[in-house]
Amino acid sequence: MKPPAVPLALPAAPAGTSTAPQPSLLALLVMLSGTFMAVLDFFIVNVALPSIQQDFHASAGMLQLVVVGYGLANAAMLITGGRLGDLHGRRRLFVIGVGLFTLASAVCGTAPSLGVLIGARIAQGLASALLQPQVLAMLGMLYTGAHRAKAFSAYGLALGLAAASGQVIGGLLIHADVAGLGWRTCFLINLPIGAVMLALSGRVLPPVRPPQRPPVTGQHTSRLDLPGAALVALALTAAVLPLVQGREAQWPLWSLACLAASVPLFALFWRHQHGLAARGGQPLVSPALLAHRPYVLGLLITLVFFAGNASFYFVLALYLQQGLGLPPLEAGLVFTALATGFFATSMAPPWFVRRLGRHAIFTGALVLAAGHALLVALVAGPQAQNVALMLPVLLLQGCGLGLVMAPLASVVLAGLPPQHAGVASGVMATVQQVGNALGVALIGILFYGHSGMAAAAQAFGASLLYLFALALGVAALYWRLNHTPKEST
Repeated sequence: MKPPAVPLALPAAPAGTSTAPQPSLLALLVMLSGTFMAVLDFFIVNVALPSIQQDFHASAGMLQLVVVGYGLANAAMLITGGRLGDLHGRRRLFVIGVGLFTLASAVCGTAPSLGVLIGARIAQGLASALLQPQVLAMLGMLYTGAHRAKAFSAYGLALGLAAASGQVIGGLLIHADVAGLGWRTCFLINLPIGAVMLALSGRVLPPVRPPQRPPVTGQHTSRLDLPGAALVALALTAAVLPLVQGREAQWPLWSLACLAASVPLFALFWRHQHGLAARGGQPLVSPALLAHRPYVLGLLITLVFFAGNASFYFVLALYLQQGLGLPPLEAGLVFTALATGFFATSMAPPWFVRRLGRHAIFTGALVLAAGHALLVALVAGPQAQNVALMLPVLLLQGCGLGLVMAPLASVVLAGLPPQHAGVASGVMATVQQVGNALGVALIGILFYGHSGMAAAAQAFGASLLYLFALALGVAALYWRLNHTPKEST
C-alpha cells in the first residue's frame, strides 16, 4: 500500500541529512508498527477495565493505576528516550524499546495479581518512551523531500488509527474470549507483533545516528544528562499525576502540593539546561531548540489538539455506555465511524492534497469544530438517543481529526537541525501525553459535574462545547504559525 500523501509541502531535509536511497515500504511499516502498538495500548485497556476489576476485585483507585501507570511513566521518560537515541543510535534504542515492550506485555497478559499488572504497565510505559521518539527521529533523518512528507503523514495515520480503533479492537478481543483469556488478550496480542518487529528491525532499518557537534575540551558529550533526566521526570510526574488522579480523589492536599511543586521543578530543570549548555556540555533539551519559534508554536498546537483528542474519545465512550446504555462491544463499534473519517482524509487523493495545500490543519480544525457543534445540537434535540444519527457527525469529526493529525508531526518538526531530531521528537511526544492528561482531567470535571445518569446528555453537551473551543484554538494557533516569519537554523 502506498503511504498516504500529506496535505503540506515540506522543505527539503535539513543539511546533514543522509542522501542515501529511501528506506523500503517494509522499513516504514516496521517503524509505524512500533508507534501503533504503543499508542494502541494506551487506549485498548479502557474497555478491559471492568473485566480486570472483576477478576482482581480491585478498588476504583487501584484500577485507575492500570491506566495512570502507563501514561505517567511514558510522559516522564519520553525526552530522555529521545536523548538516548541521539547518543546511542536510534535503531538500537528502537529495538531495545520494542523488546522491552513485548516482554512487559507478556507480563501484563499473565499477571497473577493487580500489583504485578500495574508494575508491568509502568514497564510498558518506560519501554514505549524508548521506542516512540526514535520513530519520529528516524522518519526525519531517513526520508527526504516528498518521501519525507509522506512518511510523516503515514505516522499521523498510524497515531490516529491506533487511538480511534483501540476500543474497537479491545471490545472484539474480549468478546471473542480466545482460549478463555478474556481481557488478557488485549496485552498478549502484542507478542506476535513484537516478535515480527524484532526479527525485521535489524534487517530493514538502517542504523541512524545524528551528526555530532565537535567535542568541547573537558566535556563528555557521549554521556546522558542524568541530573536533567531526573529533574524533568520529577517535574512531569508532579504535573501529570495530580491531573489524572486528583479529580477522582476530590483534589486532596497532596495533589495540589504536587501541582505547586512542578513549577519550581520545571524552572530548576530549565536553569540546569541553560547552565550545562553555557559550559559547552550536552543538555537533555538544548535551549536553542526552544528558541526556534515555529517549533514552540507547533508544540502549543500539539498540546491543545491532544487535550481535545483523548478527552473526546473518553467522554464519547462514557456517553455511549452510561448515557445510551450500549454494551462495550457496540460502543466500541461506534468508533469505526470516527476511524473511517480519519482514514479517508489521511489517505486523501492527490487532487485533494493540492487543493488544501498548507491549510490542511486549519481546515481540519474548523471541520472538527463544526462536528462538535452539530453533535451538541443532536444531543440536545429529541433524537438524542438515536445512535444512527450520530454516525454521520462522527464521520465528519473523524475527517477533521485526520486533516489535523496526519500532517501535524511534519509541521512541528519541519526545519529543525538534524542534531535536535531525537530530543525534539521526545519533547513533542511528551507534550502529546501531557495534553492527553490535561484534557481528560478538565473534561472529567465537566462531565462528572453533572450528577446522575439522566444528566449524561447534558454532561456530554457541556464537554462538547469545551472541545469546540479547543478545536477553534488549534485553528487560531495554526493561523499564527502560518504567519510567523521563517527562521534560519
